[in-house]
Amino acid sequence: MADFELRHLRTMAAIAEEGTFGQAAARLGYTQSSVSQQIAALEKAVGGPVFDRPGGPKPVRITPLGEVVLAHGRELLTKAAALTDAVDRFRAGHGRIDIGTFQSVSNLILPAVIRRLLDEHPGCDIRLSDVTPEDPRLGELDLLFHDGPVDGDAERVKLFDEPYLLVTGAGAVDGGPVPVKLLDDVPMVAWPPTHHQRWLERTFARAGAQPRFVFRTTGHETILSMVRAGIGWAVLPWLALHTHDAWSDDQLAIHRLKPPPTRELSLHWPAGRTESPLAIRTREIAVDVARELAGRM
Repeated sequence: MADFELRHLRTMAAIAEEGTFGQAAARLGYTQSSVSQQIAALEKAVGGPVFDRPGGPKPVRITPLGEVVLAHGRELLTKAAALTDAVDRFRAGHGRIDIGTFQSVSNLILPAVIRRLLDEHPGCDIRLSDVTPEDPRLGELDLLFHDGPVDGDAERVKLFDEPYLLVTGAGAVDGGPVPVKLLDDVPMVAWPPTHHQRWLERTFARAGAQPRFVFRTTGHETILSMVRAGIGWAVLPWLALHTHDAWSDDQLAIHRLKPPPTRELSLHWPAGRTESPLAIRTREIAVDVARELAGRM
């Protein structure tokens, strides 16, 4: 079958709905001869007549072949309209964006980012995915928040250096920065030995401290509950403490460490992939939000 154009299908649909070539031409803004030429080209492509033409003012009748062409043609026209809309939304920034994240970012950074993004682009489709800290992959993600290297060819922008802080029971330690070496042999509550927890423990060791990890559990809120119960102290990132409003808890005290352990939080995206305006704008907003947050740290 020879090629035909979407405009031929649009013209055929208009004729079927209006009943005559003349009325279809008026609706589409074509001349009647142009409509006839388009239907002739379509009939040549499909190998037979799609309309019976009685002549005069009588309406045309669609042929059995025309019924088949029109049924599938309408599906193609619907898909073409969806494609046009998707391209327009892409150019306008109203497309879909997939973002990889983890708990602290989801709770504290992303709400501000998404609020601003939806204010600017109310029709955008934002999809969030939790990414395993042990195996971060960009895959089909447009953006990925992570505090370490990621697999695959990626570009990144640094958002900020996030400090880790010491959490104790109220009154357990005098005010002021606490030297890391004072954590030696101190009972500690911590995460299981994930990548970041192992890094933190190596940081303690380099400073001459070997804390006693008396209880390990996942979840920052659970760790804070263990500190409240007097099981041990904890060292947690600023974002986690801010998310759980630990500073206002009269059962806890938060102290800076000296030297301060920090982790670098970055935003990653696939290298070499054509970015949508929405992805670019999301990254710009995330950098702004992170800058404001870093000032509060």
